[in-house]
Amino acid sequence: MLQHPAWTMIILGLVLTIAGLLWLFAPPLPGFGKLPGDINIEKQNVRFYFPIMTCIILSVLLTGIVWTVRFFFK
Repeated sequence: MLQHPAWTMIILGLVLTIAGLLWLFAPPLPGFGKLPGDINIEKQNVRFYFPIMTCIILSVLLTGIVWTVRFFFK
């Protein structure tokens, strides 16, 4: 029953909805997004910000969660 592609789209939609609601209503984490290693350039008329360290930490955390879920549901 869960092999149909529509179920995958429904589950992805629910996950994105939950992530969006958490992003909207959850309090911001202190210091998250302003870690050492994040690139922040401010000039007179230009502001550039790229959170490279934040992206790496999120990638490691999400990879660990996916591995854990796959381990227990295999």
